[in-house]
Amino acid sequence: MTTSQSEKMFALARRVIPGGVNSPVRACRSVGCDPLFIKSAQGATVVDVDGNQYIDFVGSWGPMIAGHAHPEIIETIKKTAEYGTSFGAPTPTEITLADMVVEAVPSVEKVRFVNSGTEATMTAIRLARGYTGKNIVVKFDGCYHGHADSFLVKAGSGLATLGIPGSPGVPEDIVKNTLSIAYNDSEVLEKTLRDESLDIACVILEPVAGNMGCIVPDRDYLKRLRSLTEELGIVLIFDEVITGFRLAYGGAQEFFGIIPDLTTLGKIIGGGLPVGAYGGKRAIMDQIAPDGPVYQAGTLSGNPLAMAAGIATLKILQQPRFYQNLNDKAGECAERLRKVGERAAIDVQLNSIGSLLTAFFTDQRVVDFDSAMTADTQRYGHHYRNMLSQGIYLAPSQFEVAFISAAHTSEELKKLEKMTEWSFKKIAEK
Repeated sequence: MTTSQSEKMFALARRVIPGGVNSPVRACRSVGCDPLFIKSAQGATVVDVDGNQYIDFVGSWGPMIAGHAHPEIIETIKKTAEYGTSFGAPTPTEITLADMVVEAVPSVEKVRFVNSGTEATMTAIRLARGYTGKNIVVKFDGCYHGHADSFLVKAGSGLATLGIPGSPGVPEDIVKNTLSIAYNDSEVLEKTLRDESLDIACVILEPVAGNMGCIVPDRDYLKRLRSLTEELGIVLIFDEVITGFRLAYGGAQEFFGIIPDLTTLGKIIGGGLPVGAYGGKRAIMDQIAPDGPVYQAGTLSGNPLAMAAGIATLKILQQPRFYQNLNDKAGECAERLRKVGERAAIDVQLNSIGSLLTAFFTDQRVVDFDSAMTADTQRYGHHYRNMLSQGIYLAPSQFEVAFISAAHTSEELKKLEKMTEWSFKKIAEK
């Protein structure tokens, strides 16, 4: 397998783009190699600029739940583009997609579209602060909510991948209003939320952590979180940028039966185009300008191409048994991989839920950020390179998830299983 063209492009990119990439994890530094430059994708495969084909388990970091270049989505984008790509004005498709989101997501009575998950989460906490008149945001160690200043405290994702504890350029005056506590720890949760000296506006979390690897919440923990925030008048925000329309049509809140006050969305609702959204209870959303005093704006918000692609995607997801088929397929794959791990002469833990999964190279059960940090990142780097050499494209970080899509065939998933076992044996031999 040659990657000479990717190597040339990476050299060119580093001359004009910081690190040669437009998002840090893509640089592949933590897995000990240079990035591939992708030329095209179809279904569950991607093709690099050298012509190498890979079975893709990144899925553009989640949105490609129906597979790459789905013909219905591509045709919709083409037809929409014929009428223009951006107007900076309201369009009918905004209403259609908003109606679909409101109907699908249990907590959402009103929704506003933005351009990214980061925009959605930063606005959601501004809204919660404006609604409550309080300042403190409680988040959870290892949960990533985008790169806004308030969130870069034990934020998992690329920060964990690169070993960066926070970020220069974030004023202490901003970070002091963010508390980060242990995920899945009910005792710490109760103590923090009941502390009367704190001025807590909101709690924000990924209902399934996806940015320190896949970490499934304890169901009783989520129930306790909901009951405490309701009792204490604290706004509960579910960051469903990853889990929204992924675990179920109504997201993690439908999957677990726990309804937050606000929800942030992204990825899938744009059908692969840049999009984000935040929504929730009418009384809270009515505080957003122009109806209320909390300001948020965006020239490209509600972009017609993204709205049309989102509508086409959600129509695909409404097909009978879509989620049952996807989750059954992914669950069976996860069980087979788990058995591969049990047979391996190395320590590895396989976490999974729905169509999300992560293999952690550790002997500890992974339930929070601290246990995730026990994973052997060097072993993951070996595994990544092994799998890439066999045509399997995984996330270039131990602390991300693998996504299974509706487009993955049983043969492709069997190859994943076979190559995983081969890779584990090679690692054990080192």
